[in-house]
Amino acid sequence: MRPFVLGAVAYDPKVVTIWDGFKLFFEERGLPFDYVLFHNYERQVEAHFAGMIDVAWNSPLAWVHTERAAPSRGRIARAVVMRDSDQDLTSVVVVRTEDPARVPADLAGRRLGVGAADSPQAAIIPQWSLAQAGLDLSRTTIVRHDVLLGKHGDHVGGERVAAQALLRGEVDAACMIDSNLLALHADGTLPAGSVRVLHTTAPYDHCNFTVLDGVDEATLARFNILLLGMSWDDPTVRRLMDLEGLKAWRVGRLSGYASLQAACTLLGV
Repeated sequence: MRPFVLGAVAYDPKVVTIWDGFKLFFEERGLPFDYVLFHNYERQVEAHFAGMIDVAWNSPLAWVHTERAAPSRGRIARAVVMRDSDQDLTSVVVVRTEDPARVPADLAGRRLGVGAADSPQAAIIPQWSLAQAGLDLSRTTIVRHDVLLGKHGDHVGGERVAAQALLRGEVDAACMIDSNLLALHADGTLPAGSVRVLHTTAPYDHCNFTVLDGVDEATLARFNILLLGMSWDDPTVRRLMDLEGLKAWRVGRLSGYASLQAACTLLGV
């Protein structure tokens, strides 16, 4: 029986451990499974359309790329499953505590530090959200911190560099996902009391398992059932779920991608 092949991006060495574990999980339950790792999401999206993989573990930007590219290729894209931790996330824009800025419009004429240019959470969505809140982006200098381009911000690298630039006075504000703000406080990158939140984005969704039309529906159904049936209370799968950062799998939804879709249109991504 042909294995169900997943594509994932190797943003961290733990990715091998994660998908080796899932391969064993699926095969022990009668689903032949394999995976292919890619260096970047752009290559993964193209491989998906070329039929090299059956399902893609996509970043939100890779999902938007796939969804937008599908109609011109006569294809249909679906987001089938996501983590509980992929839903209702927010990003923040922080300034130094003593900075006089009080609303987004106050950043006009100043320097906005973002993560990698392809990071939805640390560059694309925050810029759009600031513009919606009254900041004229044409009057703002965007300072990019392009750490690991192609990984779509699946790491703290660009956000950490932007935070460090903020403390050195090289930028006047820095963008990051709210969980990384907590992490940067915890590891000492942003000492307690050094920054404050100027702006918070509306909630948005993150990664999902993406499939295209033509996938074997019976195999996909089995894949979905096994994922959605995983329980964090089961010690045999808890380690895998912890590594992948979730407590439960959820049925995929599209409502949480509206802000990224709008942001991509505004910024020409």
